[in-house]
Amino acid sequence: RKRPEPAELRTYKAAANNHWVPTYQDLPRATKQAIHQALLSEQGWICGYCEHRNEAATSHIEHLRPQSRYRAAQLDYENLIASCQRETAQGEPLHCGKHKHDWYDAELFISPLTPVCEQRFRYTAQGVISARQADDQSAQTTIKQLALDINKLRNMRAAALAPFLQQDDLTEAEFVKFVNDYLLPDSEGRYNPFWSTIQGVLGQPSSNQ
Repeated sequence: RKRPEPAELRTYKAAANNHWVPTYQDLPRATKQAIHQALLSEQGWICGYCEHRNEAATSHIEHLRPQSRYRAAQLDYENLIASCQRETAQGEPLHCGKHKHDWYDAELFISPLTPVCEQRFRYTAQGVISARQADDQSAQTTIKQLALDINKLRNMRAAALAPFLQQDDLTEAEFVKFVNDYLLPDSEGRYNPFWSTIQGVLGQPSSNQ
């Protein structure tokens, strides 16, 4: 859920005049850092696409609608999220914003800002992600364009699930609490990685836990 844009961004845009138009490329470093921190905070410090753990040093500001095609939205805070893979090592597969690059299709892209967007996808204990409905072309296309089902992310989701699937000695109530505790943000508002995977495979947490 988007919060109000940071004051630093609002001030930067308000400085526009007849001789100068603010652009994303000209953002002062401090302003860009403030935007980045605001995005990380509102996302609970997980990637807006794959839900991998996000930190300032390992993530970048992503334009949902790419700057190259939507110049008017380059400083629209509603168009910005924090995506993983700030830098990639040689041979590392691209995914999320890095793989999406300049692609955008309003009809086929399921934005992470869409309410209950996670319900459009299905996860397995092996970390596989697919469209919940076989005929959901938008979900299928989103997975493809963000490379969400590559082996790297499958393995990371499976690893996040493993501790839960190995708890044979817990009672049902203890297991439910184990899942619920994982799905709650910590005192700093940070969510655990792959939230939707845990919820999707293990079920909706109990509301009274």
